[in-house]
Amino acid sequence: MRTTHHSEYLKLQSVFIKPAKQAFVSDAELKGQCEELNYLSRPNFDNALEEYRMFQAYFVNKNIEVFSFPFDAHVKIDSIYCRDASIATDFGMIICNIGKGGRINEPQSQKLQYLKSNITILGEIRAPGTLEGGNVAWLDEKTLAVGHTFRTNEEAIQQLKQYLEPNGIEVIVVELPHYKGKNDVFHLMSFLSPVDKDLAVVYSPLMPIKFRNELLHRGFELIEVLDDEFESMSCNVLAIAP
Repeated sequence: MRTTHHSEYLKLQSVFIKPAKQAFVSDAELKGQCEELNYLSRPNFDNALEEYRMFQAYFVNKNIEVFSFPFDAHVKIDSIYCRDASIATDFGMIICNIGKGGRINEPQSQKLQYLKSNITILGEIRAPGTLEGGNVAWLDEKTLAVGHTFRTNEEAIQQLKQYLEPNGIEVIVVELPHYKGKNDVFHLMSFLSPVDKDLAVVYSPLMPIKFRNELLHRGFELIEVLDDEFESMSCNVLAIAP
């Protein structure tokens, strides 16, 4: 099966992760940062380490090469959500500029690791633009959807287009609802994860009608997440193959 850097569902050959030990560091770090970063509750440190060990082992057992972002004193516990700090493309990485104040150092921390790994940097989102990787999803090889939200603004979307459109990529802008407001997190991937060329996991009650119709027009079948599963981020799926 042919692989690509910018796909949500083609066969995964290698991946960067941020292990819980390097992100959470200790129970004391969790206690000190959870309230500041608006966590609903403090994660159980020991359980997090064990769950992440199982998560990482799944990749290893599938012969997927795993690269880890190391501990960095300049980033906080939210760095465990490493998709937000950069966007993978066939042309190189796009380094984001995260809209949440406590996470502003994460993109440059990741950039250092990409450079050490000889991974091409296609470009960087510059202020006043803000963009988070959880707000983008590849619908196919030539189409990237990006959510316009409180944390991904119009300036950043224009910069994103300037990097991708010359390479033949169509960028579809999805206007997301207010939902819980500026202080909460609501990404495109809060209600969408493509898991095959014509299949996506979705939460329709919060999907913009125009975008939902666009998916149906493109031939997507939609797997609906139940109401009582939405808050546990059931739409946020990592497919390792179609």
